[in-house]
Amino acid sequence: MSEPAYTADAPSTPVPVLSVGPVALPAPGRAVDLQVRVSAPVTGSELPVILLSHGLGFSNNLSSLNGYAPLANFWAAHGFVVIQPTHLDSRTLSLDPDAPGVGAHWRTRAEDMTRILDQLDAIEAAVPQLAGRLDPSRVAVAGHSMGGHTASLLLGARLTDPHNGTEVELADSRIKAGVLLAAPGRGGDALTEFTVENYSFFLTTDFSTMTTPALVVAGDKDDSAFLTVRGPDWHADPYALAPGPKTLLTLFNAEHGLGGISGYDVAETTDENPERVATVAHLTCAYLRSELYPGNPAWQTARNALAAGTDPLGQVESK
Repeated sequence: MSEPAYTADAPSTPVPVLSVGPVALPAPGRAVDLQVRVSAPVTGSELPVILLSHGLGFSNNLSSLNGYAPLANFWAAHGFVVIQPTHLDSRTLSLDPDAPGVGAHWRTRAEDMTRILDQLDAIEAAVPQLAGRLDPSRVAVAGHSMGGHTASLLLGARLTDPHNGTEVELADSRIKAGVLLAAPGRGGDALTEFTVENYSFFLTTDFSTMTTPALVVAGDKDDSAFLTVRGPDWHADPYALAPGPKTLLTLFNAEHGLGGISGYDVAETTDENPERVATVAHLTCAYLRSELYPGNPAWQTARNALAAGTDPLGQVESK
C-alpha cells in the first residue's frame, strides 16, 4: 500500500509525528547559527509548511524551538511540516544585548523566517526522513504574541525603524497565508509608557499594507494592560486595520495564553483550558488547509461546527 499524499486533504485521523531539533542553519552575520525544530507526519508527500514564531515570556524554554507543542504536534499530525526557530531574543540563548542583531530583534525575527525558506533544501538534507517531501509552494506563517508581530511583518505589515527613521518592508511573497495569535495591535496612543520605552518599534506599525490572507485569533479577556491602554480590542487590530481577505476568531473568556497554546500545563498560562487549546489547533489547521488549497472545505466545515455548538467557545467574522 502506497503512503498517502496530504495535498488537498489532511489525514482523516492524526498520524504519528517525527520531531527533530535542533537543526542548525548557517547564518553569517548573525550572533549564532539559526537553530530550528522540524516536526512532520511520518508519512505523506508534497507536505505544506508552517513557520511558527515563538513569543516572549517568563519561562526559559517556551520562547524557543521547544515551545508551542500543543499547536506544532497537532498541525504536524494533520499533514503539515512545522518549522520552529529560536529567535535571538530567546532566553535560552542568553546573548549579550550588543551581539549582532539582538537589539533589533523585531527585524531579525522576520529575517530568521526568510532564512529558513532560503534553506529548505538544507533542512531536508539534515532530516533525511523529509527528503523530497516538502511542497515549497505552500507555505504559511504563524506566531503568538511577539511572534504574531513577526508574522504580520512577513504578511506585509510595515513599520518605521526607530533607529534610523526608514520604512521597513519585510514581506515574503513565498508565504501564502498566516495565523496571528494574540498579536500586538496598532501603535501611537494605544501604547502604554512601558511599551513606548521598551518596544518603540510598535509605535509605527502599519497594517494597511498587510495584504496576504490571515486568520487573526484574539481573546476577549486579553487586556495586555502592560502593553496597551485599549484593552482586548487591541489584539483585533491586525484584522480591523488590514485589507481583506482577513478573518477574525474571537475566543470567549480567553486571555493572552489562549488557553495554553505555548506548552502543555505551563505555569504562566492564566486561562488554562484544554478545550480552548484544542479548538485553536483545529480551527487554525482548517483555515490554513483551505487557504493553501483553494476549494478545500475544511475551514467552512470547522467554522460551521463552531457556530453550531450550544455553548460556542468563540465566534468568527470575515472580510
